[in-house]
Amino acid sequence: MQDYMIRATAGNDSVRIFVATTKNLVDKARELHQTTPVATAALGRLLTAAAMTGATLKNDSDMITLTIKSDGPIGGIVATTNNASKVKGYVHNPNVPHMKNAKGKLDVGRGVGAGMLAVVKDLGLKEPVSGQVALVSGEIAEDLTYYFATSEQTPSSVSLGVLVDTNFSVKQAGGFIIQLMPDTPEEIIKHLENKLPTFPTITQLLDNGKTPEDILDLLLGGFGTVIYEKITPEFYCNCSIEKTKKALSNVGVDELKVILEEDKGANLHCHFCNKDYYFGEDDLKGLIAAGIKK
Repeated sequence: MQDYMIRATAGNDSVRIFVATTKNLVDKARELHQTTPVATAALGRLLTAAAMTGATLKNDSDMITLTIKSDGPIGGIVATTNNASKVKGYVHNPNVPHMKNAKGKLDVGRGVGAGMLAVVKDLGLKEPVSGQVALVSGEIAEDLTYYFATSEQTPSSVSLGVLVDTNFSVKQAGGFIIQLMPDTPEEIIKHLENKLPTFPTITQLLDNGKTPEDILDLLLGGFGTVIYEKITPEFYCNCSIEKTKKALSNVGVDELKVILEEDKGANLHCHFCNKDYYFGEDDLKGLIAAGIKK
């Protein structure tokens, strides 16, 4: 199934819903970062969450960055997205040891550990809009549910999942976010309170062939669901040789001279896509000459 996400409402727009399948996006991240299963699951969950929250942005220049800093072996995770749900991200330690929880599933919570979740929205204002909460469980979906409730005062239910195959590739990945508006009817609230505790995992549903539309119907069918948009999320890093060269030139002429004298070259690494850019002696001399002319 091709990756895609639907943005929908129910109950006369009193409930906002996002449902996504992101297998290809997450598997590309796994390939780029060579993650072990626990790291794949953790990074994939945050990337999927970023893709869905990106659909809330209005302008092409708007960005959302989700950052987890924690004391578990993963160390931390970063995912960022724009309004087209083009996401990129990385995990601090891609080589997390294999660990399972009591249910025999990948123990993302233990891999993440205790720490903080920060959400930063760059909306083109003077200062970014940001919120931060302590991690509830490290399972990421529960942590985001808590963030929405406390930092944005929006009652929400978040489900995120990554199913890793026996060859360590991504078999299924996806998620959903349900958010209640202030005018949500009590009937819908009670319906969700009864349904969600026993609702199958997102990866179970996807592995059984369910589409995002099917999952939407299972969640809120009968409550006037309306699909407003269908989006194709993808892993996309916008780094380039030009941007990297500009970043290197910004260190200043004096520092460039030191790098030239001591190292004879400079290697810049993009954490988001794991790509390296090397600048040799001639490149550095050119940057120094250009800097002197300014």
